[in-house]
Amino acid sequence: MPRLGMEPIRRRALIEAAVEAIGDRGGLDVTMSQIARRAGVSPALAHHYFGAKEQLFVATMRHLLGQFGRSVAAALRGERDPRRRLSLIVAESFAPAQFAPGTVSAWLAFYVHAQNEAGARRLLGVYARRLHANLIYDLRPLAGADAPRIAEGVAALIDGLYIRRALAVDPRPPADAPETAIALVEDYLDSQLARSRA
Repeated sequence: MPRLGMEPIRRRALIEAAVEAIGDRGGLDVTMSQIARRAGVSPALAHHYFGAKEQLFVATMRHLLGQFGRSVAAALRGERDPRRRLSLIVAESFAPAQFAPGTVSAWLAFYVHAQNEAGARRLLGVYARRLHANLIYDLRPLAGADAPRIAEGVAALIDGLYIRRALAVDPRPPADAPETAIALVEDYLDSQLARSRA
């Protein structure tokens, strides 16, 4: 007899196990059995909840995007100053949950996967549009017509820093890696806003 209320818990466990497995392997060449074993469920149950491995990958991407979206929304709640809001978006982009090695590896794998898979490409498009919209919203009062250019640069820096983190030779990043990434993006923002006001 199935235990009531276990499905959301097991789904979440499978998604978290997928992030760990993808992070450990550095790619999507993991099996549903390997993920299920990490989650402590049978492969049959994993297939029952998600169907094919592809659906689990898409659900995992959706989970990571949802986590990020909720953390940004919570950080921005009540803050009205546009420059401060931009700093909060940048800080949340490199928050420990987002910038953990396994999560970074999973994101890189999903970026590669999105080149050939429509569902993954759509989800990454949603992420890119949301980030761009959030940045533009707060850049417009500070930079006017330069807002789209600066937003594009900030987004490119964030993505680039993730790629560098994922491809680091030493998988153990320095303790200040998130702070260093934040400082680089903040420096770019400050210089671009100063240029726009000049």
